[in-house]
Amino acid sequence: MNFQQLRSVREAQRRGFNLTEVALALHTSQPGVSRQIRELEDELGIEIFMRAGKRLTGLTEPGRQVMPIVERMLHEAENLRRAGADFASKGSGSLRIAATHSQARYALPPVVRDFRAAHPDVTLHMQQGSPQQVAKLLLDGEADIGVATEALAQYGELTALPCYRWTHSVVVPPEHPLALEAAQGQVLTLERLAQFPIVTYETGYTGRSHIDDAFRRAGLEIQVVLVAMDADVIKTYVDLGLGVGIVASIAYDEERDRHLAAIDARHLFEDNMTRLAVRRDAYLRDYVYAFIETFAPPLTREVVQDARATGNAPA
Repeated sequence: MNFQQLRSVREAQRRGFNLTEVALALHTSQPGVSRQIRELEDELGIEIFMRAGKRLTGLTEPGRQVMPIVERMLHEAENLRRAGADFASKGSGSLRIAATHSQARYALPPVVRDFRAAHPDVTLHMQQGSPQQVAKLLLDGEADIGVATEALAQYGELTALPCYRWTHSVVVPPEHPLALEAAQGQVLTLERLAQFPIVTYETGYTGRSHIDDAFRRAGLEIQVVLVAMDADVIKTYVDLGLGVGIVASIAYDEERDRHLAAIDARHLFEDNMTRLAVRRDAYLRDYVYAFIETFAPPLTREVVQDARATGNAPA
């Protein structure tokens, strides 16, 4: 039994039993992948995969029992490698961050700048996706840290740590009726906002659930004419007159977005919590703890370790 066999089995499941994709992912040949899988099956005395001819079509019942063990073995091997690297090459290595578009665009840049200044020998890899994709990257061991507003706290295998609260703003062109009313001191209401077409986040992104919940509780129907994953796209279409934008307040910059006016909407929608997550059983190198504390100073190494050990994230 060897790690290449285990990787071949794991990637076969992850990539929908497509051996061509497995070979590409492992930088080997398709016959080589097939051989590695067969050798492991022969050694274990079971068939891990169901087959139709030479094609893999799914997991057998023994395969379903074996796969979590394969995942754990490979994960612990990675933990061992990281533990060794912490002592052999202290202060250098790579840090893989998975984040939603809004976090990568607005919240993380100053953190990355400060972290790089303190840890110049660490290479950063930034991956962007939906909250669910961020969680999957963590669970699959393809990211060390995940940052998102929604979804991360829903996975028991992750330790999701609260970082900061934020609110939404409504953005419109300066000549828009809502901007003029706000300039006159009128307080924006949900009823008034519902009179206009809405441009906002895709479901599952950047506090969208709180937006929907507020209108639903008020018994109001809204016309959402366009959804997007990040605020820059939303603001672009608001500027074109497509509708009224609802974005994270952090996504509006008075200097950069001079062509738009922002109206505080914290009284209309619930606050949102950005969370940083790590896999509960992953070995975290020293500089991972340093990045976490740079992003959220209250999350010291001791706080993070306690949360991972007890399963109780700080309030």
